[in-house]
Amino acid sequence: MGRREFGLDTDMVARIAADIAAVVAMGVQVCLVIGGGNMFRGVRAAAAGMDRAQADSIGMLATVMNALAMQNALEKCQVPTRVQSAIPMASICEPYIRRRAERHMEKGRVVIFAAGTGNPFFTTDTAAALRAAEMNCDTLLKGTQVDGVYAADPRRVPDAPRFDRLTYLEVLSRDLGVMDAAAISLARENGLPIVVFNIHAPGAFAQVMRGEGRFTTIFEPK
Repeated sequence: MGRREFGLDTDMVARIAADIAAVVAMGVQVCLVIGGGNMFRGVRAAAAGMDRAQADSIGMLATVMNALAMQNALEKCQVPTRVQSAIPMASICEPYIRRRAERHMEKGRVVIFAAGTGNPFFTTDTAAALRAAEMNCDTLLKGTQVDGVYAADPRRVPDAPRFDRLTYLEVLSRDLGVMDAAAISLARENGLPIVVFNIHAPGAFAQVMRGEGRFTTIFEPK
């Protein structure tokens, strides 16, 4: 969405694609899960009276539009990609098939997972944790609006303390809201570290991959 109130900001899409391309150039295998809140938010529509399952279905379709836009931007950066949708729509992208996705990644392609889990009542965060577990990812990175996890929304509470490290249980017990409980629990069950960073900071993705910059790590200490 960038600086727009709704829809796609092509400059923002291009900038994020450039950040992803920089990480791919480092030799990192990357797969993406993209939300659709810039187009449609199912929870908000449900609160306004729409059937929740129907609203979530519309939201999942919005993620497909974003995935195709990101595919276009990445290919302009000379990054080979494939879009796989949990809701089959064969004329514009592949259906989600785990082994095919793994093969694409082995060949150096960025796989963009669209349509969430394909089911209503599950957030994009849960879809990201699910796909990361299925792809045997080393880390789940969440690019968000702020540079880590805070005790409260720093845009509303300027002096809210920020955390460098948290455990899964701390996130759940403090109800920090960085991701929904299902996503946190799924990551915990699979020993999947979560790194939260600011997607709006140019180059932040590559910085995080080098262990630099500002971010919060959520993990279970051994």
